[in-house]
Amino acid sequence: MADIAALFFDVFGTVVDWRTSVARGLESYGTSRGIEADWGRLADAWRSFYDPYMEEVRAGRRAWTKLDQLQTENVADAFEALGLPVPDEMERRELAQCWHRLDPWPDAVDGLRKIKKRYVVAPVSNGHIRLMVDIARHAGLPWDTVLGAEIAHTYKPKPQVYLASAAALDLPPERCMMVAAHAGDLAAAGASGLRTAFVARPLEFGPGGKTDSKPANADLAAGDFIDLARQLGC
Repeated sequence: MADIAALFFDVFGTVVDWRTSVARGLESYGTSRGIEADWGRLADAWRSFYDPYMEEVRAGRRAWTKLDQLQTENVADAFEALGLPVPDEMERRELAQCWHRLDPWPDAVDGLRKIKKRYVVAPVSNGHIRLMVDIARHAGLPWDTVLGAEIAHTYKPKPQVYLASAAALDLPPERCMMVAAHAGDLAAAGASGLRTAFVARPLEFGPGGKTDSKPANADLAAGDFIDLARQLGC
């Protein structure tokens, strides 16, 4: 790993606990309006529409659209799927802000600080730049810069996202390492020439939720960011 110069991090699920944070925001919204629901289930339903909406952009059927706009649209689908009153447009925009206030996993901030002592660290997320900045400020994430979907104008796992992020740092792909809790993200990064590190997040989808196991071709596998820092010699 001596030639690695930068570590790129998936954010939703890998760095931050999106499900608990989004469920909290949904509950606050619902309580203020007298709505009762299983908020964790509603958060899961909302997330289930995440990829289909991005696929419209990836497939070229829709022009580049920031994640906030997609989330403003697909939150209505989540409420409808659970038979709940669908928020109006202003309320949907308010709800999309839940994704700007995501809490980090307990090891994330300390682990990133350790890794940052030796490597450039940056998010390579499907979240746009303002979203990543707001999450970083809320969670105390010590990024060196913000990369990812917005600079490529498409969404992971399209190779352009990984390659544009490496190019932005004037690095060849092989000197960058993608860190994620998701096998598909790592497979796409690896196919684009990046090194890869898997970090387990068994509670991403709540207790008993199904999460990915280590991909067979990952260069490293770690239990958390502290363990990853140790393996990287930080």
